[in-house]
Amino acid sequence: MKVKITGLLLLCSVVLGMAQQKKWTLEECVYYAVENNLTVEQFELDLENAKIDKSDAVGALLPNLSSSISASANTGLALDPTTNNLVSATIFSASGSMSSSITLFDGLRNYNRIERAKLSAIANQYRLDDIKDDIKLNVANAYLQVLSNKESLKVFKAQLAVTEQDLKKTKELVESGVVARGDLLELEATAAGQEQQIINSQNLILISKLNLAQLLSITDYENFEIAEEEFDIPPSNILDNSAKIIFDTALTFRNDIKFALSGVELAQKDLEISKGAKYPTVGAFINYNTRYSDQNNDPFTGEPIPFKDQLYINDGISYGAQMSIPIFNGWSVRNNIKRSQISVDRARIEFEKTKLQLETDVNQAYVDVTSFYKAYEAAQKTLEARSLAYQYSKEKFDVGLMNSFDFSQAQSRVDNAEAEVIRTKYNYIFRLKILEFYFGIPISLE
Repeated sequence: MKVKITGLLLLCSVVLGMAQQKKWTLEECVYYAVENNLTVEQFELDLENAKIDKSDAVGALLPNLSSSISASANTGLALDPTTNNLVSATIFSASGSMSSSITLFDGLRNYNRIERAKLSAIANQYRLDDIKDDIKLNVANAYLQVLSNKESLKVFKAQLAVTEQDLKKTKELVESGVVARGDLLELEATAAGQEQQIINSQNLILISKLNLAQLLSITDYENFEIAEEEFDIPPSNILDNSAKIIFDTALTFRNDIKFALSGVELAQKDLEISKGAKYPTVGAFINYNTRYSDQNNDPFTGEPIPFKDQLYINDGISYGAQMSIPIFNGWSVRNNIKRSQISVDRARIEFEKTKLQLETDVNQAYVDVTSFYKAYEAAQKTLEARSLAYQYSKEKFDVGLMNSFDFSQAQSRVDNAEAEVIRTKYNYIFRLKILEFYFGIPISLE
């Protein structure tokens, strides 16, 4: 029995350890953020409200039905509700009714409210999808930032390892009297600076992981880790398309465009609803009622009429139709129509602004992809040149033809060049993914 329990505990610990060591890929982060982000959940509730509004609009077309029951007792002079005679006695009476009414015509306002509710639900879905698009881009940016910081840390550690080897060699030369002690102190200062770079880089990794985890609504920061992968520049032929083609393609599927266009349609439907108030409202009604009184007696026998018989004898039905014609209401209908027309114009302007903003964003992304790739190529050439210069300086330093200060400066220039390559590399990758996203390509690092 103890063996079984021990085995079970061991299995649980292994499973728990595997869960804690999960490495998140970019695709997993994007999917998880969309499904669990608090902003998404908030807008999903707005979408549910829009669906309820649609149900309200449909319900307004249906007949209403209500009923009422009342009972009372009167002592002294009172009106008998069944005979409408004044009597001086203690009377117990009861009544009940059921009524229904329906709007037959209201200038198509109820119908337009249904159509508006449908459009509102669609608009809220577009807005929700647009929020998800923004989250995908934010997650991709945060994920690439973590990768960039991790890659920088590897470079800093490798640089420190090289410096430590130089330190060891320089100590031997100092002890043998070949090199001045000042050169050793300069290298030790360089190593200390590189150790500080490593500490700063580790802090940047932690901060960028926290930012990514917050986008994913993950609170277990200590066990959150992304996949240990190195990404090269992904292949892409997106620049084979002009910025105009990418923009025209984005217009066909971007949710921010659809949301802005649905705003125009909603405003137009509000205008139709406002115009409906100019027309008469026609409705119909029907009412059934009955009553009981303990003073209601049979005129032949003088005996009280039974309760259920009175309900049948004293019942009645009323029905009819009614029309309300707007004649003058202080120009409220006219002013509401004008306000609705202004809202239509405002929505159209907002739609055009959204299109202009999208075109600006696409053009900016297109230029960024080109410029950041050129910056990445330039950074690579700079690193290559700095590395060659560093090798030359190292050869001179090893034979005592260069002092430690000049050598550390050469190494520092290589460090900066390597950091610039990493920075421009991930800046280019992110801009590339933005441009591909505008073209309808899902976010992926493959």
